[in-house]
Amino acid sequence: MTREIMTIAQVAEYLQLSEMTTYKLVQENKIPGFKIGRHWRVKREDLDELIERLKNGERI
Repeated sequence: MTREIMTIAQVAEYLQLSEMTTYKLVQENKIPGFKIGRHWRVKREDLDELIERLKNGERI
């Protein structure tokens, strides 16, 4: 089951990055995310768009 909204841990696992690196990239708006209270969330659709841009040579 793919989730539409992902936690930092789920994004880190999906991208095969550490949670700390993922958290830093989200805080710096290099990975699009949003906060609910104190917790960051990332829309799967936004993450997939970022991956496509990276595949086309864009740098983060």
